[in-house]
Amino acid sequence: MRTLFGRGVAEDTWTQLEDVLLKADVGPRAASDLVARVRAAYADGVDPAALLRDEIVEVLGPDGRLELPGNRLGVVLVVGVNGSGKTTTIGKLAKRLADEGRSVSLAGSDTFRAAAGEQLAVWAGRAGAHLVSQARGADPGAVAFDAVMSATARSADVLIVDTAGRLHTQTPLMDELSKVKRVIQKTGATVDETLLVLDATTGQNGIAQARAFTDAVSVSGVVLTKMDGSAKGGIVLAVREELGVPVRLVGVGEGIADLQPFVARAFTERLLES
Repeated sequence: MRTLFGRGVAEDTWTQLEDVLLKADVGPRAASDLVARVRAAYADGVDPAALLRDEIVEVLGPDGRLELPGNRLGVVLVVGVNGSGKTTTIGKLAKRLADEGRSVSLAGSDTFRAAAGEQLAVWAGRAGAHLVSQARGADPGAVAFDAVMSATARSADVLIVDTAGRLHTQTPLMDELSKVKRVIQKTGATVDETLLVLDATTGQNGIAQARAFTDAVSVSGVVLTKMDGSAKGGIVLAVREELGVPVRLVGVGEGIADLQPFVARAFTERLLES
């Protein structure tokens, strides 16, 4: 950014700016819209980099926080493709909520992947959360149902529901995911947050993932993982612009405390750093 704007603003500067944003995985539509707005607002004596930062912060919206109730069981459904860091994110989130003084239960509704239950059990132990699970191959909806009943009986504050990682193109599995959500709602509980775990290295495939999961279960927020490397994570701008889904949390490492609330200004600085 310093190199681009350091030599002044010319006609080709805007094309180069769009290229910079594309390389950060912002996406063609979001990049084009951002450049158009910055260009329209630019005038002599105005810092174009500052304009761009302000536009990105505006698109990203408020800093992330979970919308959970204080007077009943809050339910968080966590979804995502294989390898996105979903189960790890659940463990970190459980620890974060427990540290805030909430009693947390986990539902092991990923009954498809080998060792998924064991992995979640390890994270439940680390976070001090109660785990409800069944044998591999059990009906995911039945596990979710039992978990709601158990969490309610224990007067838990929050239930976090793990689900099987799936490709967004696998229609039967996406239908199964919708069923899990319906089963939870049939118990009388409310799914307060449906969080999509997105790998920051995913690139443009992330928008297809977000669209498919939103169609299936009405995603309410994104958790951006694997931001401890060189990934820019610009795909969340496209997700926000095209689907209106905000970022709630960011995973910045492998430790149990390495899950942070999303801060739009800090994310923007990282996205644009040289």
